[in-house]
Amino acid sequence: MTQTGSGPAVAVVVPVRNEAENVAPLLAEIVTSLASEGPFEVIYVNDGSTDDTGAVLDRLRAERPWLRHVRHATSCGQSAAVRTGVGAARAPLVATLDGDGQNDPSFIPAMLDRLRKDGHVGLVAGQRVGRKDTGFKRLQSRIANAVRSSVLKDGTRDTGCGLKAFRREVFMALPYFDGLHRFLPALVRRDGWTIAYVDVKDRPRRHGTSKYGFFDRLWIGILDLAGVWWLIRRRKQVPQVTESKVTEKA
Repeated sequence: MTQTGSGPAVAVVVPVRNEAENVAPLLAEIVTSLASEGPFEVIYVNDGSTDDTGAVLDRLRAERPWLRHVRHATSCGQSAAVRTGVGAARAPLVATLDGDGQNDPSFIPAMLDRLRKDGHVGLVAGQRVGRKDTGFKRLQSRIANAVRSSVLKDGTRDTGCGLKAFRREVFMALPYFDGLHRFLPALVRRDGWTIAYVDVKDRPRRHGTSKYGFFDRLWIGILDLAGVWWLIRRRKQVPQVTESKVTEKA
């Protein structure tokens, strides 16, 4: 696929760790979903993979100049991988999705459309329907989302969905910490932006196993929740900024 123009209008960031078998089929779906979006770039952030993920990405890059492969020398976690990808992006609008194939890229255009139509929307968050996870994993998510919602009152029923779209400048202005990706709606709202939601289809994982377990979601999440609650409490008011212009004399 040949692209023209001064730079990409959209970037898709995909964090991956040991997802060699999932890279090619998901990439093909991403390209199909972006067919009408103009110039784009796809940034895979290889978070310290120890399988053939890196080799697969390098092979695919040979004929795809819009595909970028950014590496972490060792695994730093999903939040760090997302931030690395967004930081590397050249486009003003960014979409993210998980690299295991459970997020359907066909929803990306609708999410980008919401951003373009409303300048007050800083983040469009996917909300999964028809979850394909195990019963225990769905129970974990329900408990975590219920606790988070009651504490932060962020109006979001599902922050665990990796499918999101946002303005790059909005994301880069957020305070960074490990676990940031789980609290994006609350933090974006804290900065005065509106959050929009899109129901998205959940799919079974194609290959491999989940990289996150029960304690990743529970104990670390509790500490992060306390920190985000503190950040929101400390934001008294979002400043409305204007700049005076010099009027030239006739």
